[in-house]
Amino acid sequence: MPADPPLPNDEQPPKKMLDYDFRTGSRMSIFALVLAGVLVAGFFYVNAERHYKTNKLAATTREEMSRPPPVDVVLAKSSPLTHRLVLPGETAAWHDSKIYARVNGYVKKWLVDIGDPVSEGQVLALIETPELDAQLQAARAKLSAAEAEVNVKQAKDDFAKSTYERWRSSPQGVVSDQERESKKAAAIAAESELVAAKAQVTLDKADVDRLTSLTEFKQVKAPFGGTIVERDIDLGDLVTAGSGSGTSALFRVVQSRPMRVFVDVPQSAADRLLTDAPEADIAVGGDASRHYEGKVSRTSRAIDPRSRTLRVEIDIANAASRLVPGLYVEAKFSLKNAIGVQVPAAALSFRPAPQVAVVDNKNVVEFRDVKIGVDDGNVVQIESGLKEGERVALNLSSQIVSGMTIEAHDLDTSPRNDKES
Repeated sequence: MPADPPLPNDEQPPKKMLDYDFRTGSRMSIFALVLAGVLVAGFFYVNAERHYKTNKLAATTREEMSRPPPVDVVLAKSSPLTHRLVLPGETAAWHDSKIYARVNGYVKKWLVDIGDPVSEGQVLALIETPELDAQLQAARAKLSAAEAEVNVKQAKDDFAKSTYERWRSSPQGVVSDQERESKKAAAIAAESELVAAKAQVTLDKADVDRLTSLTEFKQVKAPFGGTIVERDIDLGDLVTAGSGSGTSALFRVVQSRPMRVFVDVPQSAADRLLTDAPEADIAVGGDASRHYEGKVSRTSRAIDPRSRTLRVEIDIANAASRLVPGLYVEAKFSLKNAIGVQVPAAALSFRPAPQVAVVDNKNVVEFRDVKIGVDDGNVVQIESGLKEGERVALNLSSQIVSGMTIEAHDLDTSPRNDKES
């Protein structure tokens, strides 16, 4: 019998791979179960770890909250007999003058420049004054004319007086009374004209003297010995007499020996400066080698209502002329202290009055009202309300109240009794 024809590909019987597919599926299932177990175990482990840390943090927080708050504590110490007060100041010249022109004209020549030392009366500049010269010449001519007029009036007065004398001495009946009175009036008029002419001469002479004195200001002179610090003119500049808003100074001269130092003292220290007039140590720009001794020479004796400060003036000899006007300096004063104790400024609190927190032997806080004395920013003197050796707390928070127990950290256990700072 002939062989059967082959079947199509899609009708071919499947190959025997059932054993292989079964083994692969089993492996995949086992892997999925293991992975799921690992994920579940990890989930429970993470939750357990988180729960443990949360409970530990809560326990630590409860423990910290149950403990007394830590606070730094220091001892109140006796105030020194004196304390150092350091304030900013500014140097100023003993004399400081701006020199203006006294006449109108043009700058012919200037003879000194900035930085040049000058002596009193030294010529600083020359000014040409053509208008003033013409006025002086006209005034002198007018004076000459007035003096000539006096001579004419003098001759008329002499003639009128002699004529009146002749008519007055004439016998009765020779001249009439009317003519005699007329000659008398003419003599009086001539005398009056002479007086007026002499008065005019006096006026013209005064005008000449005024203009002559003004010509002396053609030379600009130094009013005192010092140093030229400004020169605001040059050759040919038009200058105007006076010191109004429309005019500028020709020179500025300062005298720096001795030197003034101006310091604004706070109201809290003003009383001691007014009564003690202490000496002052002046330091320039932090340079340890530039220190000058001075003394409070004068004060304004009034508190500035805007800044609540007292203007104090210190005089320094400045023999070597190392100090110049306008320097920033530090003035150091040694002031007497009132009897009391001192604590760091961090020990003060205001609730709302000034208070300090006193800590007893059992670390219990007690807020106590105090009276503040001198405050230099870092250390505050307490005049009343606190005793030497008592423990005071620093930097207390607003949550701490009287009667609360704290954990004291003593920063200084050795009381100090300074006599001078």
